Formats: sequence, C-alpha cells, structure tokens
Amino acid sequence: MAIRPIIVLPEKLLRVVSEPVARIDDETRTLVTDMFETMYDAPGVGLAAVQVGVPKRVVTIDATRGDDEKNPIAMINPEIVWSSEETVAQEEGCLSIPEYLDQVIRPDRVKVRFLDLEGKEQEIDADGLLARVVQHEVDHINGVLFIDHLSKLKRDRVIKKYTKAAKRVAAE
Repeated sequence: MAIRPIIVLPEKLLRVVSEPVARIDDETRTLVTDMFETMYDAPGVGLAAVQVGVPKRVVTIDATRGDDEKNPIAMINPEIVWSSEETVAQEEGCLSIPEYLDQVIRPDRVKVRFLDLEGKEQEIDADGLLARVVQHEVDHINGVLFIDHLSKLKRDRVIKKYTKAAKRVAAE
C-alpha cells in the first residue's frame, strides 16, 4: 500500500488511451489498493490509473460525501453502455488539474459495465454524483480531460496556465 504521485497537466500521458487489463492479478490488486489510498489522501472521489502514471483501464471511485459510510468501487475495463438524454450542468474539478473548477454538461444517468477485482462482470445504473464521476473517470482512460468539454477558449487558457506553471517548476 502506497500513496502514488498524481500526474498533472500538461503531462502528455493524460492524453493516452489506456490499455485494457488482460488479467486481474496481484499487480492489478496492488494498483487498485494504492489508487484508493491515493484518491482518499488527495482527497478525491475518483481516480484513473493513468493519473498515477499507469495507462491501464482501471478506475477507483467513492462518491460518498462527508460522514456517509464509504462505498469504494474498483472498475476494471469500464465501459459506459447507456447514457440518458437528459443532461445536467455541474461544477467539476480534477486531481490532475488542481485548483481549477468549471461547469460541465454531462448525461444525468449512465449504465456502466466493468469487471470487479474477482473478474466478475458487473453493471451499475448510476445517477447524480456517481454518474458524473463514472463519466469523468471513463473519459480519463480514453485520454479525455474534463476541460475538453469546455469551450476551446477556456480549454486553451487552462492548458496555457498549467504549461507555464510546469515550465516554472522545471526551471527551479
């Protein structure tokens, strides 16, 4: 169990389409354990493996809030198989784009199919925050960031800001 560093924009790996997991083994289970530890420490409600530098189709989610009992969900090779036509705009942020929030329009409800850590196929009908987190994290494993749902002008400004910040850090 270890907290892994979270990569941030403009890291090019964030734009890579992650590879499917062929076999759920001890390495996959260790990755998931580390991802939950990293996600809770951040703190966040979702994390894709690519965000910790592992371009595999692995996602961890816990969309509970405050004092609610934790509900950790590990998804291997998740795939959104249905989305509602109804959409909702809500503020989103991302651990790989720290301290930036903006309104994103997404389907209100989704159905996601994935493998659990035992390799069993599961389906979840998600709405509310869980639906939003599922969509956000599945986007990550497809090389898509939440800023890609914004206008080109906003997206370009965010990318420029984080690229400048990265250059400043590299120069130190």
